[in-house]
Amino acid sequence: MPKFRDLSEYAAEIAPVINVAHVNVHASAAQPLADLATTSGLTPAYLYDLRFTLPLRPLPRTGLAVLYRYASDLERTLRQHLDEGTLTEDGDGLLRLTDKGLEFVHHVYDLHAAAVARVWAGHDLAGPAELVGRVLNAAERLPGGALELVAPLYEPEGTGPGLRLFNRLAALRYHRADAHAAAWRSAGLSASEIIDLRDGPERTAIEADTNRRAAAPYGALSETERDTLYDILLKLI
Repeated sequence: MPKFRDLSEYAAEIAPVINVAHVNVHASAAQPLADLATTSGLTPAYLYDLRFTLPLRPLPRTGLAVLYRYASDLERTLRQHLDEGTLTEDGDGLLRLTDKGLEFVHHVYDLHAAAVARVWAGHDLAGPAELVGRVLNAAERLPGGALELVAPLYEPEGTGPGLRLFNRLAALRYHRADAHAAAWRSAGLSASEIIDLRDGPERTAIEADTNRRAAAPYGALSETERDTLYDILLKLI
């Protein structure tokens, strides 16, 4: 008997597993990151969140509102990066990583590699990294969506499988975020309204629509591969 009825159910079940696995590495890296911020005198913020995209391509200023749909005061944080010299902005509103910013990103990669080695020690990470990579490659880049802004990922030569897995999971979460945003927009809600929406039939319907929209890229894997990925990620949390 299949472990999951369909791709939509699979998307629903694997999403929280991805979230916890991802957050566990973040938590392990939190203090080293705080120390890095203190010693460097630099603000992590967008450099940290967008570590796997800014080294490869400029980001439109307008893209911040897409990547941080539920956040406020984006301008203040951006100003910090510009003042600290880790980002620059050209006349077309494109944000670019400076050499100073890239050096910080590389330090973040080192911190995450160390965190992965602590949190996921003893696990085979190359296999799930490859599977998540295939799912990510199959994920639709919705025009104007977050995934379109962050993918493909910055994976410099020498990036280990654990770090590849961690960053690919982070990017895959943007695909689900786009699916969720499409679902609440389809229901006629705004970002502030979905934040305030209580549990009930309307939220249940939006979550079901989110799972349906987030399901398609998992079809790039066979049923056995999907079960394998789920089981491995479950062991990482």
